[in-house]
Amino acid sequence: MQTPSDHVPAVLDGPGVAVSDPKDLLLGYLHWYRQALMRKIDGLSDEQLRTPVQPLGWSPLGLVKHLGWVERRWMRWGFAAEDVLAYPPGGDEGEWSLPTNQSAAEVLDDYRAEVMRTQALVAEASLADPARTGGRFRTPEDAPTLGRIMFHLLQEYARHVGQLDIARELIDGQTGE
Repeated sequence: MQTPSDHVPAVLDGPGVAVSDPKDLLLGYLHWYRQALMRKIDGLSDEQLRTPVQPLGWSPLGLVKHLGWVERRWMRWGFAAEDVLAYPPGGDEGEWSLPTNQSAAEVLDDYRAEVMRTQALVAEASLADPARTGGRFRTPEDAPTLGRIMFHLLQEYARHVGQLDIARELIDGQTGE
């Protein structure tokens, strides 16, 4: 039985325990979840990456593709109001599915490019900065701050990486952190 004097400090995921700046915390946790996403697909064969996991109905690579679109929608189209395609042709089906001619490397490269664009946009901004209008948000009253958008991205990653834990266990029995 542990006593208070036997207290062992908890190991935390995400940024270091000394990090307290809200922007650094958000960036640190997003970075951790992006790395967790890659850890959870590491070692899967191309077939395992591409095959929808039942009963979930999506593949691990389809989830990566979806998260790339999420980054694009919320940061490029949303926060920066860039004139970009926000949804793929075919809607949700197109966002989660993988054409046979689209390689795993292409999906991962597309995802990494969206993450790099997000990082560039965030580096130049404050959490209090509102999203620009003209893209996803039409009026200043509809435009959330970067902080609100980043919290949304964080919850997307937390939810989906947790779902990927379940998918990976169904695929090959491997469990995550």
